[in-house]
Amino acid sequence: MCQNCKNNKNKPYYITTAIAYASGKPHIGNTYEIILADAIARFKRAEGYDVRFQTGTDEHGQKIEGKAREAGVTPKEYVDRAAAEIQRIWDLMNTSYDRFIRTTDEDHEKQVQKIFKKLYEQGDIYKSEYEGMYCTPCESFWTPSQLIDGKCPDCGRPVQPAKEEAYFFRMSKYADRLIQHIETHPEFIQPVSRKNEMMNNFLKPGLQDLCVSRTSFKWGIPVDFDPRHVVYVWLDALTNYTTGLGYDTDGNHGALYQKYWPADLHLIGKDIIRFHTIYWPIFLMALGEPLPKQIFGHPWLLQAGGKMSKSKGNVLYADDLAAFFGVDPVRYFCLHEMPFENDGIISWDLMVERYNSDLANILGNLVSRTIAMTNKYFGGVVTRPELSQSAEDAALDEELRSTVLTAVGKIQEKMAVHRVADAISELWNIFKRCNKYIDETMPWSLAKDETKRERLNMVLYNLTEAITIGASLLQSFMPETSEKILKELNTEKRELDEMGSFGLYPSGSRVAEQAEILFARLDPKEVEKKLEAEAKAAEQAAAEAAAAERITEAEEKLQIPAKPLVSYEDFEKCEFRVLEVLKCEPVPKSKKLLCFQLKCGSETIQILSGIKKWYPEPEKLVGKRVMAIVNLKPTKLAGMLSQGMLLSAADGAEEKLCLMTTMDEAMPSGAEIC
Repeated sequence: MCQNCKNNKNKPYYITTAIAYASGKPHIGNTYEIILADAIARFKRAEGYDVRFQTGTDEHGQKIEGKAREAGVTPKEYVDRAAAEIQRIWDLMNTSYDRFIRTTDEDHEKQVQKIFKKLYEQGDIYKSEYEGMYCTPCESFWTPSQLIDGKCPDCGRPVQPAKEEAYFFRMSKYADRLIQHIETHPEFIQPVSRKNEMMNNFLKPGLQDLCVSRTSFKWGIPVDFDPRHVVYVWLDALTNYTTGLGYDTDGNHGALYQKYWPADLHLIGKDIIRFHTIYWPIFLMALGEPLPKQIFGHPWLLQAGGKMSKSKGNVLYADDLAAFFGVDPVRYFCLHEMPFENDGIISWDLMVERYNSDLANILGNLVSRTIAMTNKYFGGVVTRPELSQSAEDAALDEELRSTVLTAVGKIQEKMAVHRVADAISELWNIFKRCNKYIDETMPWSLAKDETKRERLNMVLYNLTEAITIGASLLQSFMPETSEKILKELNTEKRELDEMGSFGLYPSGSRVAEQAEILFARLDPKEVEKKLEAEAKAAEQAAAEAAAAERITEAEEKLQIPAKPLVSYEDFEKCEFRVLEVLKCEPVPKSKKLLCFQLKCGSETIQILSGIKKWYPEPEKLVGKRVMAIVNLKPTKLAGMLSQGMLLSAADGAEEKLCLMTTMDEAMPSGAEIC
């Protein structure tokens, strides 16, 4: 183990994630990938590697152009906001990336244009015409035979027929070469099930040439020698892994590219593995560049009930979960609950269960008990005594030591093949064994016998040492929690190449006077109540926002002033009064008019108003106090006399209308409006 760390010292290691599509806020399933990549990157650094970790956003395409249009902003303004939100969540989850690349970055766009031109000039790209079924959300063309039940085979959404001039990449030219590479490099696509899927479903049946430009929208990187075209999403997005390192088609590669390429690991979701294991390697072959060493297609993190979908309204977001549980518990759950190949499940119930059982009970309680006992029995000082022990005591200590050191090796083995969930299970075996060690040695009982004080000292030292190693290993998965535990134990993070030995905790060190509660137990019923309250508040806020938006839209339709300006003297000629509705009924043979009998002081007047459409039950207006102009010249409408005009408010399209009434029911009829 120690020798491995020495061999890895300063050895370059390049890890990337898929770049998130900047069409909206990423849900917890999207966020899982960046957490997983971060855990791998952190562990590789602990093993001595010189790690380069890149992530970012994919910001071009028809879908984004459409969303920007709907939002009333430019596509660049839209993606600036979306990218900032994605980066905020990545930062919130404490991910240690080295570059957050955006496909709107100038250095990336420049190289994409050069790559396109180079591939065109060497004959790998040609111009033709595309006709097929197009899925806008996936930005993919499909032949009728590829559709499933007439819908997109990737997302299941409807497709539309499309035909346009486009540039195409000759995929079939490199297919045999890629098949040979995959067959001679079994580690290239992992897990093996993903490799079999790509070989059997796509490569061996034969590849169709790939559309790599579009003319039906403008939000993309222009093809510099044919500006009617923009570079299509996959040739644009996939190249970020090299452009982010300073790749240059001229061969004048930056220092980062020379140091870190080829990538050691492309970590991507299983739904886009085809693009990364077929299109991307073929692009690299055409450019004459080395292929990445491994592409790992991780499974999905599903919410109970199926794949998360914003349209289903069942989306969980990392920042909401982190606000409730904390960042590290969310990281723990995402990493621990994801099997190597099969999809994982997330829900509020499962989060609470894991939080209480694994974090509060096993880990938090262990640290709290150990520090409390050290303070109670030895004033917080941890010392390692030199004493002869009974065979029984020595066996217990050896079993603890063996469990810890064995777990260290197993964790390295699991992390080497990206079995992160299994690695965390091995780590938790350390904490579980420590809790069992406490039950076996019963420190509270040893403390009652002065002759066993040295044995008690050894028990607490062993616990502190084991927790130190466990907390140091925890840094890759739960960095904030790791730091808190080590601080409470008053020690530094143990380096991985030092974990071949048990007993390096400095004797005589003093732990914290009081242990911080790392994870307070949660009451599932209280959690449910809080979530229900938050859901209701969110619904109310959404309803209020929607209402405000409708009002704003109505106000925007109005043109103020819509009529010529009048003088104050003209306005002063109008007499406005509050009138009480005594009777209201439809006017015979009229589709629009209602006839009002209105009390104005001691008099009764009649006004006809064309508001029948908005008041289909006019009798309900009786008793209302309405506002009217009462000094208009009387006029006849539908053969009936009208002695004034009621005041109403209407939106610009006259879709809504309401009578102006007074809120003060005590206001007498006939009162002047001034």
